[in-house]
Amino acid sequence: MLLALDTATRQAGLALYTGDEVRAEMVWQAGRHHTEVMAPAIQALLARAGAHAGDLTALAVSLGPGSFTGLRIGLALAKGLAAANNLPIVGVPTLDVTAYPHLIGSNPVCALLQMGRGRLAYSFYAPDAWRSDGPYLGVLADVIAAVQMPTRFVGELLPAERQALRVELGLLAVLNPPSLAMRRPGHLAEIAWERILRGETDDLHTLAPIYAEASVRTGPTDA
Repeated sequence: MLLALDTATRQAGLALYTGDEVRAEMVWQAGRHHTEVMAPAIQALLARAGAHAGDLTALAVSLGPGSFTGLRIGLALAKGLAAANNLPIVGVPTLDVTAYPHLIGSNPVCALLQMGRGRLAYSFYAPDAWRSDGPYLGVLADVIAAVQMPTRFVGELLPAERQALRVELGLLAVLNPPSLAMRRPGHLAEIAWERILRGETDDLHTLAPIYAEASVRTGPTDA
């Protein structure tokens, strides 16, 4: 059973995944309180699923872009559990997790995360594929300028940003309701599980988060 941890942004999440089902899943707005809530939340998740730490066979962690502190907390916790129990670990970019359930149909997907101070981390994904253009760091105007065809927007969008996309892009902006746009740790778990089946685990010692300022380009025109 795989345990997935997502602390990349103010939205936190945990999931237990067996390959056949999501045994248990929790998603909540943690704000800046990842440190004090994640370990108790893991214990609560295991208890709800009738499982124990000894039942875990693998770890997955969301790598960012995201909050500097949140990413460090999640990765440290996942690495600690993997090292203590000699378990494989897989890191998955947070924008990939956000886009994952929407890579169907004919529309490209733009996954977005809030980076603070009006900035967004975002990637564009081809439909029916994992081909990604990004990640980029910019403001909403940069995202709008890059859209040339109907695009599905998913992830962390403020109400004012959703309205701006409607006004500026019209029919080019395909917007899911917030409940469908949010990312789920169950998706993180499923992506990681498939990677493990392919033998694509990460090195415990070199696995590192994706920090926006260090790892993200500033716009598609700079690609």
